Amino acid sequence: MARKVGIYTRISRDDEGDALGVARQQKDCERLSDLRAWQAVKVYEDNDVSAFKRNVVRDDFELMLKDLRAGLIDGIVAYDLDRLARQPRDLERLIEIFDERPRLEFATVTNDINLGTPDGRTMARIMVAFANKSSHDSSRRIRRKHLELAQQGRDSGGPAPYGWRKDDRTKVDPDAAAAIREAQREILAGVRIGTIRTRWQEQGLGNPRAGTKRMAHHHVEHILTSPRLVGYRTYHGEILYGENGQPVRGDWETINTVEEWEAVCAAVAERKQKRPGKFLARKYLLSGIARCGLCKNKIRGQNNPRWEPGSRAAKYTYQCSGVNGGCGKVSRTGEPFDKLIAQLVLEEQRERAAVTSVPIERRWPRDAELEEIEQDMAQLVEAERSKQISVATLLQLLPGKERARDELKLERARFYKEQKQAEAKENASDLSLDEFFALPIERQQEIVLHSLSAVIIHPAGRGRRKFDPSLIEPVWH
Repeated sequence: MARKVGIYTRISRDDEGDALGVARQQKDCERLSDLRAWQAVKVYEDNDVSAFKRNVVRDDFELMLKDLRAGLIDGIVAYDLDRLARQPRDLERLIEIFDERPRLEFATVTNDINLGTPDGRTMARIMVAFANKSSHDSSRRIRRKHLELAQQGRDSGGPAPYGWRKDDRTKVDPDAAAAIREAQREILAGVRIGTIRTRWQEQGLGNPRAGTKRMAHHHVEHILTSPRLVGYRTYHGEILYGENGQPVRGDWETINTVEEWEAVCAAVAERKQKRPGKFLARKYLLSGIARCGLCKNKIRGQNNPRWEPGSRAAKYTYQCSGVNGGCGKVSRTGEPFDKLIAQLVLEEQRERAAVTSVPIERRWPRDAELEEIEQDMAQLVEAERSKQISVATLLQLLPGKERARDELKLERARFYKEQKQAEAKENASDLSLDEFFALPIERQQEIVLHSLSAVIIHPAGRGRRKFDPSLIEPVWH
């Protein structure tokens, strides 16, 4: 009876996605199976999958080992041993199964190795060790080449990041760049990345992966804070610095100025520090801002599950909840309450804008100081290179300069963050009521809190159903 074998095919890179490489391997393996009078019952294919990278799981390789151990197949045919294993540990797992089942078959198209014999296993171990070394050497050469390209400021290739044209990744895509800048302004105005992510997902922005139902939070955050936006070249996720101590500039068009980018990065970092993992979305404008007129507890919005489109019932209400420590005696219909407060706030901000105009300082006043420190650092490095000072002297003088530079850069980031935040929030007085409610909920709340510290809802009394604005007391700053 013919022995049942499995055919294993693999190729590390299939840039075209047509699987022609593994198809050729399969054809050669089937021909070898016929010559050995074996019956090929299953093909295990790992197309475009590395056998060298330790963090890569080869699904069909794992399935093949499982079937081999379970006795579903009686052996393996592969095109070459290095298609099967490039890590010694993978070969040892295979040898362990051949120890358990001594009558297993094994053959490769390019050479004749028998894993059932000690000599064959020794030869296989030597071949895999050489294949592993070859992969290490290739990986080292590739890393060195990428570092050289990065130091020259050249692009690394691959698909164009969001914000740049797909046909030329050195040129900015105007529509994508506009979406990035608008999202950055929203971040500075208090909008959550999660809100931006949801909107981008609905609008098809941000190059979401095909088939994904929801874009990853970190993917959107990376787009909005990437050093590439200001032309900084990165290597392994970190900004690459040249011999002069300055960031290496890439050969592509930029989307942000350094000041804009630093402001967004500082805002995102500050938000993470203040509310790590607890920056929750709110559905209702005045949740946490409104307070009960009796117990002064915070009032939150609650959805009305019986509401239907076209019905006269309230879509949501604001209620003092006994569950959260309140008295439970005060509630108000949500939509007219939100509309009243929005009108009052926008009117107050228009009046304020008409009588006050505070100029915003455009440039950070310590730019020259930072530039002088960076020049000092570059001169020290050059002095050591030209043997004017020793390495020991350089290492004594450099750390203090580096600390001063980093402190100044942090101060500059804070300065521009506050400036850009003020710019993002200062145009609220120009909004109409409809434009106000079209904003993300976080932005609406920022505008309200710019004028109000709280809104007190006084009890309406028994039997009163009509919304009464006189029972709403805004607490202005």
